Amino acid sequence: MSTLSAFAAALAGGSIEVVDLTAPLSAQTPVIALPPQFAQTARFELEELSRYDDRGPAWYWNNFRTGEHTGTHFDAPNHWVTGADGDDVASVPAARLVAPAVVLDFSAEAAADPDFLLEVEHVRAWEGEHGLLPEGGWLLYRTGWDARGESQQDFLNADETGPHTPGISPECARWLAEEAPVVGLGVETVGTDAGAAHSFDPPFPCHAALMGSGKYGLTQLQNLAQLPPTGVLLVAAPLPIVSGSGSPARVLALVERG
Repeated sequence: MSTLSAFAAALAGGSIEVVDLTAPLSAQTPVIALPPQFAQTARFELEELSRYDDRGPAWYWNNFRTGEHTGTHFDAPNHWVTGADGDDVASVPAARLVAPAVVLDFSAEAAADPDFLLEVEHVRAWEGEHGLLPEGGWLLYRTGWDARGESQQDFLNADETGPHTPGISPECARWLAEEAPVVGLGVETVGTDAGAAHSFDPPFPCHAALMGSGKYGLTQLQNLAQLPPTGVLLVAAPLPIVSGSGSPARVLALVERG
């Protein structure tokens, strides 16, 4: 049996499980809120064209409008000024959209401190237990934040000082971009950076470092709790929007079940 035939048989037989890491996309999907002086992204909207009626008797369809970075989405290198000359989302090589992934679980730390930051020492300690980060793969950072995904207020968790959501320290962001073998970072929060990252030095270090290094981001992931620390194959499928800086994406994890 060929490798692909064996893979298909494992899928059909259930020994490989497909876990959907994608948040449902609707008008209720939380979106990032920037300071009022900046342009704001659009919430997801459906415009009905016909529904088995005079506008189209045998078919139902819609137009939709949304931002590139709404819901579970993919950040391409050109999303940030540091990657301005990098790939748009349509130019990301297809082979990079299917890759191994590992899950680093810091949900307990984020529950105790919503401003928790992942440090290089945390990643090194994880590697000491589970092995090195995968070459050309993804680091998926579990914080439990997907449990807040049905509420804009709870998801952004903002007060008078700004949003409070877990993220990555500036030092760890630089390390992931410049030294770690991964192709990208996946998170459960509204963006790859911490809620307080506007005040970091440099500001928004994950975006600046990862995009500037030609790496990628995945945000607003769900169901990371269903994945093991290692042995995950990730499929990230953004729309190939020409000149686009990103796209809503269907993100799937394939996991062997014994």
